[in-house]
Amino acid sequence: MTHTLTLQSIEAVTPDTHHLRFDRPDGFDFTPGQAVDLALDRDGWREEKRPFTFVSLPDEAGLEFVIKSYSDHDGVTEQIGKMSPGDKVLVDEPWGAISDEGPGYFIAGGAGVTPFIAVMRERLKRTGTLTDCTLIFSNETEKDIILREEFEKMHGLRTVFVVTDEDNPAGGVEAGRIDKAFLETHVTPEAGTCYICGPEPMIDDVAKALKEIGVAEDRIVTEDLD
Repeated sequence: MTHTLTLQSIEAVTPDTHHLRFDRPDGFDFTPGQAVDLALDRDGWREEKRPFTFVSLPDEAGLEFVIKSYSDHDGVTEQIGKMSPGDKVLVDEPWGAISDEGPGYFIAGGAGVTPFIAVMRERLKRTGTLTDCTLIFSNETEKDIILREEFEKMHGLRTVFVVTDEDNPAGGVEAGRIDKAFLETHVTPEAGTCYICGPEPMIDDVAKALKEIGVAEDRIVTEDLD
């Protein structure tokens, strides 16, 4: 079933990423970590569907997304960044493989962090803490880190921010890539579930490296939003 959503508000959270809030149709349900295929409700764009993850929680009145725009081509995400309140989008039924399977390591590349936002918000609301949870979040530059302040304020959450295109980032941010050596430093193989979301090559590389450092395959959960 296809639903029509109307944009209520849009605001920038980084130079190329926006927080969008839409109305919520009656009876529209989802679980934290799920996504929908979304298309702009305008001529020439209705068949151009892209997957985006809810960052709002199921008990909230609206539906919210955090979406990064890629301006190097005239695509859906660039158009989304130009939306105004009152504009409409089309979404199908929710889907997704990322769900809360307990504390552990949430490993994200860029916009791949979005499934983890709702999962961690819901866990924090339900339990009051994110003790034994670590967010390992890779971006090109420090200014690309989505919702950094919120993550740093989440009770009990350990944050590890890493950037690939800056050699000397500010305090609290590491330079490099999430490879085997990096994971050996930050991941205890026997501790919790390892969740991975981001571009497909990154997911494959990180999953392989996790196995190489001793993480059991049945404790690796992935979601590809490409």
